[in-house]
Amino acid sequence: MQIDPLLQNVIVTVITLVGSLLIYEWFSYFLNRIKQRLDLEVTLIQVIREIIKYSIIALGITIILKEWGVDIAPIIVSLGILGVAVGFAARDTLSNFISGMFILAEKSFRVGDTLEIAGHQGKVKKVGFRVTTLSTIDNKIITVPNSSFSKNPYINFTTMETRRVDLKINISYSKNLEDVIPSLLESAGKISWAQKEPKPKILIKEMTDMGIKATLSVWTSQPRQVAEYKSQLAQKVKDLLVDDK
Repeated sequence: MQIDPLLQNVIVTVITLVGSLLIYEWFSYFLNRIKQRLDLEVTLIQVIREIIKYSIIALGITIILKEWGVDIAPIIVSLGILGVAVGFAARDTLSNFISGMFILAEKSFRVGDTLEIAGHQGKVKKVGFRVTTLSTIDNKIITVPNSSFSKNPYINFTTMETRRVDLKINISYSKNLEDVIPSLLESAGKISWAQKEPKPKILIKEMTDMGIKATLSVWTSQPRQVAEYKSQLAQKVKDLLVDDK
């Protein structure tokens, strides 16, 4: 029994699409297993996964086009000519791609690190071919072109051995500064993650109608936990700042 050519093309197309999806899922599962066994960095796994994804897409499209009788040789030649024509327009994309490769090779930062660049601060969620995705404390997603990391200075807080946890506080005028400041410093110094040196300190910022604005600073050797530690610090000293009734 001879199958209708159109139906055969449709069947092959569907099988190719489903097969490509299954192959990608298998590779993803395999990469996750390898990561767990060899303790590989998440950043490396993400880049390998993207390479595999785009390779499978390219192979699938090639198979489907050939099945439908499309000669891909002229298309490849055309793409080569077109590539030269749009090369200047794609300079930023190429720059981002190359920068992404340097980030991976030099291990400038990795997934989970906290960065600050161009006034934006967040935790690295993904390092892709073109952009790096950051997540801020309030769960906003920021996408930064990879080339920005080679053109602009940035801070990787995670690579620091120590980092300062700053908490903005307001001291009521009903409080005696000579009493409350030592109490705040003592309370902050007793937190388990607080370093003995440098010691906690309080910097008076300004005097307002609502009270005295200041910053309580405590140093920690766990840079990745700064956001969490700031919350713990606030809970630790809040009773000392409650206005007397």
